[in-house]
Amino acid sequence: MTDKQLGRIENAITTHSNPSELRITDMRLAVVAANYDYPILRIDTNQGVYGLGEVRDAGHASNALQFKSMLIGQNPCNVDMIFRAIKRFGNWGREGGGVSGIEIALMDLIGKVYGVPCYQLLGGKYRDKVRLYGDTPTPDDPTPEDFVEAVKGRRDRGLTWIKFDLRPSLFETGDSPLIGHDARHETDFEMGKWFKAPMAGRGVKLTEETIERAAHVVSEVRKAVGNGIQLCVDHFGENYLTADEVIRLGKALEPYNLAWMEDPVSRFDIPGHKVVADALLTPIAAGEDLYLRDGFREAIQTRAFDIVHPDLLTSGGLMETKRISDDAEEQGIPTALHCAGSPIGFMANIHTAAAISSFLACEHHGLDLPFWESLVTGLPKNYMADGYVTVPDAPGLGVDLNLEAIEENLRTPGTMFLPTDEWNTPKLGFWRPDDRWPE
Repeated sequence: MTDKQLGRIENAITTHSNPSELRITDMRLAVVAANYDYPILRIDTNQGVYGLGEVRDAGHASNALQFKSMLIGQNPCNVDMIFRAIKRFGNWGREGGGVSGIEIALMDLIGKVYGVPCYQLLGGKYRDKVRLYGDTPTPDDPTPEDFVEAVKGRRDRGLTWIKFDLRPSLFETGDSPLIGHDARHETDFEMGKWFKAPMAGRGVKLTEETIERAAHVVSEVRKAVGNGIQLCVDHFGENYLTADEVIRLGKALEPYNLAWMEDPVSRFDIPGHKVVADALLTPIAAGEDLYLRDGFREAIQTRAFDIVHPDLLTSGGLMETKRISDDAEEQGIPTALHCAGSPIGFMANIHTAAAISSFLACEHHGLDLPFWESLVTGLPKNYMADGYVTVPDAPGLGVDLNLEAIEENLRTPGTMFLPTDEWNTPKLGFWRPDDRWPE
């Protein structure tokens, strides 16, 4: 083949840069104040093209910036090599947000460089539309009527899959909500902060009256929306109920055909999840705080989860979450996606969901934020009118930032994508890449 013929072939390929010469030059963040803060990151290159990502909701910009010195000068197209180098420094929960957010930004960048949507980088799509499930805030006054109105509000917005929370406040009411009482003179930081005193401790035992109250709420919600809506529940005691107590409660909820019970026991108690999953007909969904394939391996191999439920802003980004879902599918386990982020993280979920064959539904946690849609351009006004999101065919994630809306909703005014030069040099314990990656 002559040089002239080769030139014609290269010119026929649509790219937005010269990929082999592409290099990362900068990383900056803007933290949007929301129901959970959104640390949105931007990775810049020497050719003007940039990628957008997001650190896990309620995470910190430093979770991503700690890797900046490792990224500067690297070719972002080598996303798997970069991911393998930085993933060792991430961890479960929000500590996985930096690694995952960077992977998302690299995938967005690569999609823009080659002019293809992110789902194509995952092997293509199984569906043109992705089904959403809507999170429903717990009513201030947790009566059955309030739960019904909250769920109906989600249904009226077109959602056909709805989650609502059976939080401890529901179990703290009534004349005899619990058997016995908590050890009053002990302190549990997490439980003392998030839950009221009666529920602040493991080993709590529910009364039959309390279980009946929870079952009545679910019964009334099911009666109000009918059998055409998928319902699931969350936050009913994963940090204080034992597996046996969850089973007692779960059996009372079985007549109402829930799509799943979410994180029923401690999120890292894989054997406890298996005990519950084996005892109940209602599926158990879990995994939103687990990190990488390694974090899901035990749960998948032992079938402790009926549904894997990764948050790809913790689980490792688009490619790693696709790998997790493939591992689960080999064991006959489907995937739902947990998402409580901005439209950037949301669209990363949409592309990943499109590429997962055994996919069920993707969470939308920004339904009550009036500015949520305005944070980006490229999102249609009726993007979820029927409870589904059309998978975009635009390059990368398919959306870009609306800088004016970002500026208006910053956690700290005047801090949008400021220079981060102090992170250009490696911190203690981090390897700095020069001409090659470590063996």
